[in-house]
Amino acid sequence: MKTGIIIPCYNEEKRLNQEAFVSFIQENEDYHLCFVNDGSKDNTLEVLHNMKNLAPNAISVIDVKKNSGKATAVRAGARFLYSQPHISNIGFMDADLSTDFRDFKDLVKTLMRDNQIMVFGSRNSGGSSKIERDFMRNILSKFIKQFILLVLGMNIRDTQCGAKVFTKDIVPVVYYEEFLSRWLFDVEIFLRLKKYLGEKNVMKRITEQPLMRWVHVNDSKLRTKDALIIPAKLTQIWVNYNLLNSVPSTNHTSSFPFAMSESSTELSIAA
Repeated sequence: MKTGIIIPCYNEEKRLNQEAFVSFIQENEDYHLCFVNDGSKDNTLEVLHNMKNLAPNAISVIDVKKNSGKATAVRAGARFLYSQPHISNIGFMDADLSTDFRDFKDLVKTLMRDNQIMVFGSRNSGGSSKIERDFMRNILSKFIKQFILLVLGMNIRDTQCGAKVFTKDIVPVVYYEEFLSRWLFDVEIFLRLKKYLGEKNVMKRITEQPLMRWVHVNDSKLRTKDALIIPAKLTQIWVNYNLLNSVPSTNHTSSFPFAMSESSTELSIAA
């Protein structure tokens, strides 16, 4: 059984470290890479297919025809990987490798060793001095973090780290329907798990694990104007999950019309 890693990509032609990804998957047979092209306007899709040609059985490429944001790309990857019988765990990481493979593999080890349903990386848990980010992004992140803590009502230090892994059986609960936000879907993931497991139990089944290395890469897809609307979007999320009581059904894990069909007109798959 393998761990599937979703890597959402939007205009990553020049930033994607092809050699690093191909070397990793050739050296780690218990992993499968699922790249999701999120309607890129450059030659990202061609780059992804070039990598797939070097490891055809270990790399899948999903092409989302219209740019829809990271949330949609990750969900598309989860839908595909969920349908693959050889996949036992499903996670995602950023295309710029701001979290490296060693740290991601450590998340998977914790998931399996501790019988958790989700393990996620944290850039704020004292793991290492190798955590790098620019000054203004750090200030903005601290402000957003406090707002997120109010929305969640959970003691989580870093919801937005782009490295998370789940057991396959909990994936239907996490991705049961589309997310409200293109970029804050991580917050929705925690809220869905909280609703599903209950406030008293959720923190017992998930683990926040310090990263040894994380580097902010320039040319982030999250723009300043996106950051300015974050408080409003977080408020919308809080209302939806608390006042409107959006609760995932306990039936999702047993009856789940979720797995991606290759006949979809909105995307294509090179499995």
